[in-house]
Amino acid sequence: MMRQIYLRSTIIAIVFFLSNQLHCAETEKSSKPNVILIYTDDQGAIDLNCFGATDLVTPNMDKLVKSGIKFTQFYGAPICSPSRAGLLTGKTPQRAGVPGNVSPRSLEAGMPGSQYTIAEMFKDAGYKTAHIGKWHLGHAKDKQPNAQGFDYSFGHFVGCIDNYSHFFYWNGPNRHDLYRNGEEVFYPGDYFPDLMVKEASEFLEENHGSPFFVYYAMNTPHYPYQGSPEWLNYYNEKGVKYPRNLYAAFISTMDEKVGALLQKLDELGLRENTIVVFQSDNGYSTEERAHYGGGDAGVLRGSKFSLFEGGIRVPAAISWPAKLKANEVRNQVAVNADWMPTLAELCGIDLDKSELDGKSLVPVLNDKNHKTLHNEFCWQNGKHWAARKGDWKLLGNPAISGVNFLPKDSLFLVNINSDPGEIKNVADQFPEKVKELKEQYKKWSVENNQ
Repeated sequence: MMRQIYLRSTIIAIVFFLSNQLHCAETEKSSKPNVILIYTDDQGAIDLNCFGATDLVTPNMDKLVKSGIKFTQFYGAPICSPSRAGLLTGKTPQRAGVPGNVSPRSLEAGMPGSQYTIAEMFKDAGYKTAHIGKWHLGHAKDKQPNAQGFDYSFGHFVGCIDNYSHFFYWNGPNRHDLYRNGEEVFYPGDYFPDLMVKEASEFLEENHGSPFFVYYAMNTPHYPYQGSPEWLNYYNEKGVKYPRNLYAAFISTMDEKVGALLQKLDELGLRENTIVVFQSDNGYSTEERAHYGGGDAGVLRGSKFSLFEGGIRVPAAISWPAKLKANEVRNQVAVNADWMPTLAELCGIDLDKSELDGKSLVPVLNDKNHKTLHNEFCWQNGKHWAARKGDWKLLGNPAISGVNFLPKDSLFLVNINSDPGEIKNVADQFPEKVKELKEQYKKWSVENNQ
């Protein structure tokens, strides 16, 4: 009898111990913040209300930005693929192996598999990882999302698609481009932004018991402008002129999809402990397929492809209701390569930062008066380059769509603080500053273009 009582007590103790251990493990696992990184495509620097637009309806993006910390001097790259490579590797696009847009024709083109990505970082830390949306970093098997750290992938591999047929929207021959985990899938007639919300929502439902990282790479408002008829009617009735009306309708449609994604987080009770990063990849497009414009950079000069501020300065914010303050603004210079080390620190992930160009923004997030982490930075797009140090910026071989620069302006010096629109070239007045920034770029070029 005593032996039975002893065995029963021992079993109860063991069960209690194991249950307690399991509870502790679940608590530790659930305490890790989830991460969703929303990356919009060709969105102008002020193209949401909280960044300065007065003619757009963007309540969901505004709410997201206001729930966290907004950056006023945040930089991507001038075009799609380099911006994404910098984001996912924490490096300059050149050091990430993607200095220009990835060709849709070449299987060799794309981000090398040897690069350690933010998805691999999260996966190594026990996170479930997903890519939803645009990729544009290579379509060969070894360059697809599933080979770059993503457990799950749904979207298109090349630069842009028609949102209903899901065919490549650039040039012939016609080419269908929609894949799930590397296998082609067909949803003719289904609106791609809706498919993105559906795929992401299902991933969240299936993985909400584990920490997750979702790279939500929207293809909006990148052309073709295919906003909902309701929003197009709204802007037409408001008298918004072409092509701003087309672009605005797509922006507000995109805003609804961002709202649907965030609502799913709320439904699952995940919003409080989910870090949401929001950023555009580059400035708005003035290409023919974009009706030569529609976006807005406010006082900033330039657009997509350009290294003037309108081409590289983008709307950006980070929100984490459980830990970060709301309605905060940061004016320090920051770049998209900073997200990888920043998220590593926020999520308690060990990361070797010695090879990174990005810097953790946590000190800046915690202190609005903290010094700028990037006092110096450089950008390059083909023969065009820019070097910034403090408020000074030198552009080499500057380019803006529709503008012909004179030979004397091949070195274009501006002070961002006193001339945010980069209108006046003061190179003749400050030759020593030109020399200093030119040397800065030369050194950077040697270190980054190897």
